[in-house]
Parts: sequence; structure tokens; C-alpha cells
Amino acid sequence: MILKVYDTSAKEVGEIEVNESVFGTEYNPYAIHQVVVAHLANKRQGNKSTLSRSEVRGGGAKPWRQKGTGRARHGSIRSPQWKGGGVVFAHAPRDYSQKINKKLKTLALKSALSQKIRAEELIVVDKIELAEAKTKLMAAILGNFGLEKRTLLVLSENDNKTLLASRNIPLLKTLEAALINVYDLVNTSKVLVTLDAIKKIEEAYAI
Repeated sequence: MILKVYDTSAKEVGEIEVNESVFGTEYNPYAIHQVVVAHLANKRQGNKSTLSRSEVRGGGAKPWRQKGTGRARHGSIRSPQWKGGGVVFAHAPRDYSQKINKKLKTLALKSALSQKIRAEELIVVDKIELAEAKTKLMAAILGNFGLEKRTLLVLSENDNKTLLASRNIPLLKTLEAALINVYDLVNTSKVLVTLDAIKKIEEAYAI
């Protein structure tokens, strides 16, 4: 599989042959869906907590006698109908995390990358080198490619200048190749990948 390579001014400067086993995988919506659902579930904190009537402090004594007062009978001032009482169906901390098979996770990633190429939503750039850590320099590169929607920039490794120049652009997310994931791929309209990042992805996921 041959992909075109561009420079930061969006001019074609060459081609790169990529591994078919990584970037030519058949689209698998089931695998992608499973991994995205697990990714979102694993981000949930699950620390919501309220007290049931048995957990609220106090309320051990019966507030008044059962009969003869003219008032409704009560056994505790910590029952749910009382101010300061317990919650009927109290929330307790829980773990929402899901385990995903490593093979399924890899399949989903390959499938998502391959689908981006088929949809012409993946752009390979030879390198990104900024003279200064300026947002306007990064915005100019995105403008050259006409990237106005949510974009994922994948670098081979963290580059402080690029990270600083990217962080104030709302629709741009920058990731290291080692941290590329299915959720960020499907959650973006375009993916901008450097040549070195392509090679790192191939090293990690090629058969």
C-alpha cells in the first residue's frame, strides 16, 4: 500500500509504502464499538456515594410513642421521609471498568487506521518542526491542509514546541504514536501523522 507524503505547506514531496497488515485491515465495526465502549467506561470515576438510612449517623431512638400522639408513627428520624434522613436507593462507589482482549484491541486499532485511509482522512506529513512554540505557526499548518474540524496529530515522540503550539487550538489533539488509541481515531475527522510516527505504529502492530 502506497501513501502520499506531504510537507507542512501541503505540497506532495514523495510516497511511503506502508504495511498492509496494519493499514489494510478490513473494517470491523464490532471490534471498534467494543473497544470504544470499554474506553469510555474506563474513564468513569464511579465514586458517586450517598448514605442509606442504615448508614446515616443517629436515629437510634424512636422519636415518639407508637400510639396516642395524633401524629404518624415513626421508628427513626433517619428514615428517608425525614430531613437529614437516608436516601432510598443510595448510590455506592462502583467500578465501571471493562477488560478488553489484547487481540481485539489491536484489531480495532488496525481497523480504525485502515478505515481512515480508505475514507481519505489520514494525511502523512514528512515532519513537523516549528521554529518557535507559537500557536499561529501550528494553526498555519492546519490551514494549509484545510483542517477546520476535529483533528488528531500523531507524533513519533513528544516535542515540547509542537505540544505548546497545539494546546490552545480547541479542535486539535496531539498524541505520541505509542499512545494512539481507537477512541481518538474515531472521534476525529482527520488524522495528521508524521513519517516517524507511521514507522513506530508499524513496529508496534505489524504481524
